[in-house]
Amino acid sequence: MKKMFTMLVLALCALTLTACGSSAPAKNSGSAPKAEAPKTEPKAAASSAPAGKRALVVYFSRADENYVVGNVEKGNTRILAEMIAEATGADTFEIKPAKPYPKEYTPATEVAKQEKNDNARPEIVGTMPDVSGYDVVFVGYPIWWGDLPMPCYTFFDKVKLEGKTIAPFCTHEGSGLSGTDSNIANATKAKVTEALVMKGSVAQNSRDEAKKEATDWLKKLGYVK
Repeated sequence: MKKMFTMLVLALCALTLTACGSSAPAKNSGSAPKAEAPKTEPKAAASSAPAGKRALVVYFSRADENYVVGNVEKGNTRILAEMIAEATGADTFEIKPAKPYPKEYTPATEVAKQEKNDNARPEIVGTMPDVSGYDVVFVGYPIWWGDLPMPCYTFFDKVKLEGKTIAPFCTHEGSGLSGTDSNIANATKAKVTEALVMKGSVAQNSRDEAKKEATDWLKKLGYVK
């Protein structure tokens, strides 16, 4: 009788161990959704990716005496560049010629015209930015004699922009874009987006209007929501 009782206890233990062994996969299976949870994070990040791209605003701007707006402390293009940088959280780099242009409007235009005729590359100052980590480079400039100011081409020669995305923006007082988007594409071999084209007098004297126009452009390109 005692032997039969011992055998019965052993049988019950065997059944108990078998049941415990089969419960392990069920427990692991139940925890699987927690392991997959991080997969949803890239989707959430992707939906806001356009606004989260790392951006650089490069610009050339001239203060002092300007056409229409007169003597100003801050150039028209610089105002627009700062609006774009604020909206996108971009870094900035100002293209500064080693030799400043004359403060008076007419002498400055004469120097600019001579540089264009000579296809000059005026020296610029500062450490050139490393653009390798940027998703988009905004390039801003005034229209001078139907083209970008020559210091901009100096920058293009110094900084490798081939294959990058460039979003150009310019200020003018009647000449419009003047095909400078194509000039940028030819000079840099970059992908050039639709440009923001604005009168300098609007950027200088109608800041709210300028900001709205710049924001609408950024939204259209997908760089802000």
